[in-house]
Amino acid sequence: MKNKKNYTARVVVAMSGGVDSSVAALLLKKKKYEVLGLFMKNWEEDDKNGCPFLKDLKDVQSVCNFLRINLYTANFSIEYWNRVFKIFLKKYQIGKTPNPDVLCNKEIKFKEFLNFSLEHLNADYIATGHYARIKKKNNEYLLLRGKDRKKDQSYFLHSLDQSQLQKVIFPVGELKKCEVRKIAEKARLIVAGKKDSTGICFIGKKNFKNFIRKYIDCQNGNILSDYEEVIGQHSGSILYTLGQRNGIGIGGVKQKDGKPWYVIEKDIEKNTITVSQNKFHPSLVSNGLIMNKVHWISKPKYRCAIQTRYQQRETSCSIKTIYFNKIVVKFDHPILSVTPGQYGVLYDNEICLGGGEIDIKF
Repeated sequence: MKNKKNYTARVVVAMSGGVDSSVAALLLKKKKYEVLGLFMKNWEEDDKNGCPFLKDLKDVQSVCNFLRINLYTANFSIEYWNRVFKIFLKKYQIGKTPNPDVLCNKEIKFKEFLNFSLEHLNADYIATGHYARIKKKNNEYLLLRGKDRKKDQSYFLHSLDQSQLQKVIFPVGELKKCEVRKIAEKARLIVAGKKDSTGICFIGKKNFKNFIRKYIDCQNGNILSDYEEVIGQHSGSILYTLGQRNGIGIGGVKQKDGKPWYVIEKDIEKNTITVSQNKFHPSLVSNGLIMNKVHWISKPKYRCAIQTRYQQRETSCSIKTIYFNKIVVKFDHPILSVTPGQYGVLYDNEICLGGGEIDIKF
């Protein structure tokens, strides 16, 4: 029975094949938890250049064998397609730039994976390799930034609620990345030197624009300068994001001084994008925004700080509620390249208060 003094809590670790989740499992094992590993398949590859599913699974199997923990697998590809990827495509179709990692955490890792672990593996907790921390204070669970600010992933976790946080452990949240690698090296884990995964999983190493064109009809259109002259052709206005510098395809425009170009506007109806060599063009500077679908982890604070993209330095701000899940945020200082479809995440020092989807910038 769970009320016995010698009861050992069971933790299911989301094993990805990377060093972070592997060290998470190792640390829990050292703390005498009963540790199980679970490998999720969230995407059905359509070619051999997709997500390295088999390679990652092989690494997970090696780590679990080395740590002597049982490994289970679960396929959430249908759930991912319906609740993450379809929404991702819909946002692109209307000209927004979505962040699938936030949706994946909300709908898959901390819903499907959590429920599967509780119901089928009789888990007491789940654990992941995220760089974030959880602290209980006055019967409330707080989500805190990871100790390693360069790797902090609380931005992607702002949609978690109290019922989820009380069942989650982040074993590497108190560590820096270099410390995690040292632990892996000392333990001789096979993944100790494995590179971190970057980018969107379902795209993998494929060309982003070519991948999106498989699902969305993209038409070529004009690239306009901020003086309204046509200076090139793009491959679909929905494929570009505000502030984008690379991959525009106009590096050799004549009679210009060689400075980089930045996307400052896109018109989905006219299928045009407008670019400028002024990084601080007024179209890229915002003094505030309106957020929809706002979720609060902790009690709202109307003076706090906001982060409008991952690894961005936070900016102090003031908040005004319009409806229960819609707010206006006014920045104390202007922010560059605020992008509708991305997420604004709110902080009180190291505490992640919650966040929402950016709808309008001003």
